[in-house]
Amino acid sequence: MGRDAALLRGGRLAALLVVALLAAACDVGGTTTPEPPGTLHILAGSELKDLEPILPQVQSATGVNLKFDYIGTLDGAQQIVGGDSHPLAWFSSNRYLSLLQGTMTRVRIVEQQPIMLSPVVMGVKHSAAQRLGWAGKADLTWRDIAAASKAGTLRFAMTDPSSSNSGFSALAGVASAFAASGAALDSGQIDSAALKDFFTGQKLTAGSSGFLADSFVRSQDDLDGLINYESVLLSLNAGGKLHEQLDLLYPKEGIVTADYPLMLLSKDSGVRAKYDKVVAYLRSDKVQQQIMSSTARRPSVTSVALDSRFPKAVLVELAFPGSLSVVNNLITAYLDQIRPPSTTTYVLDLSGSMQGDRLDSLKRALDNLTGLDTSVTGSFARFRRREHISIITFSSQVEDTREFDINDVSPQSKDFIGLRAYIDGLRAGGGTAIYDAMYQAFQITGQKKAADPNRFYSVVLMTDGENNVGRDGARFLQDFHNLPEDTQKIKAFTVLLGEANPDQLKQLASLTGGQVFDARNAPLSQIFKQVRGYD
Repeated sequence: MGRDAALLRGGRLAALLVVALLAAACDVGGTTTPEPPGTLHILAGSELKDLEPILPQVQSATGVNLKFDYIGTLDGAQQIVGGDSHPLAWFSSNRYLSLLQGTMTRVRIVEQQPIMLSPVVMGVKHSAAQRLGWAGKADLTWRDIAAASKAGTLRFAMTDPSSSNSGFSALAGVASAFAASGAALDSGQIDSAALKDFFTGQKLTAGSSGFLADSFVRSQDDLDGLINYESVLLSLNAGGKLHEQLDLLYPKEGIVTADYPLMLLSKDSGVRAKYDKVVAYLRSDKVQQQIMSSTARRPSVTSVALDSRFPKAVLVELAFPGSLSVVNNLITAYLDQIRPPSTTTYVLDLSGSMQGDRLDSLKRALDNLTGLDTSVTGSFARFRRREHISIITFSSQVEDTREFDINDVSPQSKDFIGLRAYIDGLRAGGGTAIYDAMYQAFQITGQKKAADPNRFYSVVLMTDGENNVGRDGARFLQDFHNLPEDTQKIKAFTVLLGEANPDQLKQLASLTGGQVFDARNAPLSQIFKQVRGYD
């Protein structure tokens, strides 16, 4: 009842919450709090949030105050080669950045040092491992996993390889294992049929490894396992939220390991001196031991022995693709051909407050998903072949519902031209019937899921205001909980714009295990690209 009760709060409490959030966003006079001397901003992957507790001791030992600015791995790579001003970068892997940088005239990585290690592996419930004959099996292969997936006896979760390094590493690793050449994968070796067999059993996706782990806990009764960092799987086993422990699988062909390199991007001698101090501290035996204990990642220095959680066997490292074109072709094939297709329902606020710049931004954000954004991340975020798009527009009531099937993903295809024409014709005016529109979205999407359960389903709400007409929160909750159980499992992702109620949107998302994306201080196009990693 905690989530439901929170969803019902409104009026004065919501107004006070908005005021508090606005007050927290800026201090008196509109100035920002000065940062401590010696601060270095790091462009960082979100999976590094678990290192934040050691940052004060880094500052104490080195005099350097590290400040993480979080971004997705591929977004960060593109930002760096485009001239981003961050002096340091720290992601779980620099493989994509290195390939992307090789196509540019600008060289950004001055120095890099691995800080910790975590292979990307599969974890399955112990009962599933026993059922499949995998418990304690030393010669398990990726093709064994693919066979179980194709047969419908393995249902698993994995992140989107276009937005998360764990999914990216898993896809590249499995494709390399299927090539069986021992050399770096090339486009001619991509075994699409075998990969499609492997991903037949993928029933849950996500845009980050942390969100995937949380979603797995929520959906664990419907799944057999997940692909993620070894550290995440070990943490799940130790976290007390699983109904049964996961067996970690290390297929004999090999795996791909994240080595978390701390990268120096600046040639400034002062920055270099600070970087060297931080690296020396992080790679010291004492800190390596601490990182291993607190994050379940392996040490990057051989002088620190593995603790008892890790298998002692030497892991085989698969050859990683050496060409950017091969990697891009592999990710595109995964999105358009290999993984299960998706059905995405967009619920769009066209109330009067959306008139002008906000509506223009919404149109640009959606148009960019029809192939108009030609950046690397834009090409991966576009609507995918085999995807079904529903658009529900609302103001004082539900205004319109349109359906679009995407088969041709060239920017000037009939599919995209038709979708673009509809988007560009949207007009704003009226009130804000959020709950009426969301209820209809769940009804429509749930019916589609019942008719074809072998797809990914999600609902994406974008609004700049509070519900002020139609169903209230209490009525919505009553109606929502009367929907079929499978419909209630469809995740809702909410995009917060303008004067939207943060508490209201957070509770709508958490009701289904979704997430809130804040577009108040970021371009709406950027936010919609982030959301695509979760569809």
